[in-house]
Amino acid sequence: MKKIKILLINLLIVSTIPGIAQSAHTYMPSGDSTDVREEWFLLDPETDKVQGVSVEKAYNTLLKNKPSRTVVVAVMDSGIDIDHEDLKDIIWVNEDEIAGNGIDDDKNGYVDDVHGWNFIGGKDGNVAADTYELTREYARLRTKYENTDESKIRKKDRKEFEYWKMIEDRYQRYKTKSETDFKTCQQQLDSYRSFYKNLKGSIELLQETYGIEDIPPVMLDTLRTDDKDIELAAYFIKVIYQNTSTDVKLAEIVEEFEYVINHNNGVCDHFRTAVEIGYNPDYDSRTIVGDNYGDPEERYYGNNDVKGPDPSHGTNVAGIIGAVRNNGIGIDGIADNVRIMVVRVVPNGDERDKDIANGIYYAVDNGANIINMSFGKGYSPQKEVVDKAVKYAESKGVLLVHSAGNSKDNNDVDDSFPTRFYENGKEAANWLEVGASASGADGTELIGSFSNYGKKTVDFFAPGVDIYSTDPGDNYDSVDGTSFSSPVTSGVAAMLMSYFPELTAKEIRDILRESTRKYDGLKVRKPDTLEEVRFDQLSIAGGIVNAYEAVRLASRISQEKKPE
Repeated sequence: MKKIKILLINLLIVSTIPGIAQSAHTYMPSGDSTDVREEWFLLDPETDKVQGVSVEKAYNTLLKNKPSRTVVVAVMDSGIDIDHEDLKDIIWVNEDEIAGNGIDDDKNGYVDDVHGWNFIGGKDGNVAADTYELTREYARLRTKYENTDESKIRKKDRKEFEYWKMIEDRYQRYKTKSETDFKTCQQQLDSYRSFYKNLKGSIELLQETYGIEDIPPVMLDTLRTDDKDIELAAYFIKVIYQNTSTDVKLAEIVEEFEYVINHNNGVCDHFRTAVEIGYNPDYDSRTIVGDNYGDPEERYYGNNDVKGPDPSHGTNVAGIIGAVRNNGIGIDGIADNVRIMVVRVVPNGDERDKDIANGIYYAVDNGANIINMSFGKGYSPQKEVVDKAVKYAESKGVLLVHSAGNSKDNNDVDDSFPTRFYENGKEAANWLEVGASASGADGTELIGSFSNYGKKTVDFFAPGVDIYSTDPGDNYDSVDGTSFSSPVTSGVAAMLMSYFPELTAKEIRDILRESTRKYDGLKVRKPDTLEEVRFDQLSIAGGIVNAYEAVRLASRISQEKKPE
């Protein structure tokens, strides 16, 4: 749905009519979105005037009539709607498993894993929400240090005690902020509902009084009545017309407010979950999973429900990578010969290191060529377990693509896990870290206002603002976040692996870095400080992923590798 200028309505109309506004705070998307063409991220800057990654140009010129192989991309996420009309034909199928027979036919340790595996489910259900890693660290340490006399801390515990104090302070601040956000969100939602009720009532009163369906602006200008209720209803609608485009219909405004109410209701639910579960140190999701959480090496737990309670995020990610191209419905994904393996490890909350590691092992052992990881957190208490899995993927030639995060942070300074850097300081050669870029249309900034960055830690940027993709239930919607820059990159990587199968994961990584689109001397605002800096100083490669140039470079390197 292409939304009306609803923010203008919020700021002008709500504040204009007495008794409507209750809160000045609004919960809306980042503000980077502009009215650009759907699937702009597939387009080319020169021909289409948006900063897309030139996917269509690559297919129409360099890859036309070329042979390709099927590439498997594992999407480690919240789950995927595998029955979606634009995804069902590209969902990975484990050919060695017989669906629904309750037997581990392929002897891989996972029963009925026909389309993937769910590491945050158990015999009796699934984890929908979980605590944050900050909360888990707080809970782990409070039994040891809460109300402890600092003067009695032993020397060997001093470092951990200082860590506890930092964790306790941060936990209390974040918990308080979350509670405030929830209260404010509820107030905002109440104001929207009140406005919507008045709007619907005003429209229905005029429709019933005058026996009409449409209420054009000209009618409101000429309407004369002694009925105060009708007069107020007419004024209410007239103000709305004055603050929207002249061609907007009342039915569209009503529909838009229904959308906003639903959106904000979801936001409030997010804050409610954060308060009740995310920052609840006594909540334990592993009673649902049923694993031995104290054993980080345990591999075989979970269930085969790859949709989970809310597959929205994973479905968005999957569509960007490989929604069926040129089928006349929905959207076109990036990769045209791909299968999506579903690995569910991400709840509403922070994913756990044990599940991340096992998700990687599962994907690698079951034939994934690329693993997309659109998640992240600020703490990793079992980092060595994840490192071991990343090294395993590296040894098997599997490319890992990870989102840089949406906190406006400099990842060179602030921790963001999982990471390419092992505890010994060395880095994985099969890893790509991706920030979010915007369309560049109509004066939009080139970098997403929310995106993390890092000259030493973020490889490059890829489209992550106003990305149109698949949504559960055969729906489609626009989304923002580095979570969607990562699958743009995974999709391009899958293109390269598909058409140039002789290239290794490391070579794909290097090609994507080297072929990025550069913007010589261009200055942008750093998301955190808003100071102007050169765009090429915000990432390792200093550019935006470029499918066309990546294919050209891959073709050249591929030819060089072939024996004469």
